[in-house]
Amino acid sequence: MAPWKQTLVAALAVGALFLPGSATVSTATADGPIVIRYASLAPGGSSFGKVLKAWGRSVKKETEGRVEIRFYAGGSQGDERDFIRKVRAGQLDAAGVTTTGLGMLVRPILVLTAPGLLTEYEDLYRVRELLRERFEKLFREAGFELLAWGDGGYNRLFSVAPFAKPDDLKKMRPWGWKDDPVFSGYLATIGANPVRVGAPEVYPGLQTRMIDIVPASAITAIAFQWHTKLKYVAKQHLNILVGGSIIDAKKYGQLTDVDQRILKETAVRGAKANDKLVVRDDAKGYRAMLERGIDEIDLSANQAAWDAVAKETRQRLVGRVYSKSLLESVSALALKK
Repeated sequence: MAPWKQTLVAALAVGALFLPGSATVSTATADGPIVIRYASLAPGGSSFGKVLKAWGRSVKKETEGRVEIRFYAGGSQGDERDFIRKVRAGQLDAAGVTTTGLGMLVRPILVLTAPGLLTEYEDLYRVRELLRERFEKLFREAGFELLAWGDGGYNRLFSVAPFAKPDDLKKMRPWGWKDDPVFSGYLATIGANPVRVGAPEVYPGLQTRMIDIVPASAITAIAFQWHTKLKYVAKQHLNILVGGSIIDAKKYGQLTDVDQRILKETAVRGAKANDKLVVRDDAKGYRAMLERGIDEIDLSANQAAWDAVAKETRQRLVGRVYSKSLLESVSALALKK
């Protein structure tokens, strides 16, 4: 398989820990190491494998075998809603999720993907670091520890048919992840009706034409093979796909202070390495898709209309997803260089 086809959804962040897994989740023995059962939607067999396996090896080595991470990949544990439910039920301990999964725990986190707000990596990195303590506190209040952030590439509109302006989406069947209020809100502003299904149902939906337009990064579209059913992609992007690794606070509390520090430090190291691959492979994947026949649509002729939809959507989400003060804070921080 060509290298560009082996890129993965790093939106699932360190987030995208996709070692081969079993559909059956097992637990550690009473006298064995503390085993962290970690689920991800991302498929296995990627070029990121070495980096991600290194995280697991580092945790085991640096804790001297006291902690191990067991990965369940490719959506074998369901969708992100299933991950969160299973962690809360004690069937899993941790997960790599996109902003959708993060937003199920801390809804205001979705401000990071408000359309047209944080569209460049340096802005996202700066804002996220400045608000890190605030967000980490919110996750702890929800019963989780945020181990590391991760990113999944530029979020663009891919489609089966050409489009040029927002109104064109009214005649199409866009996928709206049932647990993603941001893109659903974007479609509501346009007046388009989303097809609300989970991520695993997107490919079958594209096959049957139940879905004909999806928001995705290049590496997402490639990883899930959506690109094989798509013919067009917008040159301009809406935002950056954001994800992260989260762990149940009770499980995290079973670790000693030293092992907690090791788990988090190695997660952050892995995320940084992963993010470098994401930036590189998202760009390579995008170019490769264009070379292989997907047509690029330049939306600049109607950019004012797209910008107006993004601005209105950001305001419509105030009070429903995030507060006005948080949106204003992020907007102000995004402007500071």
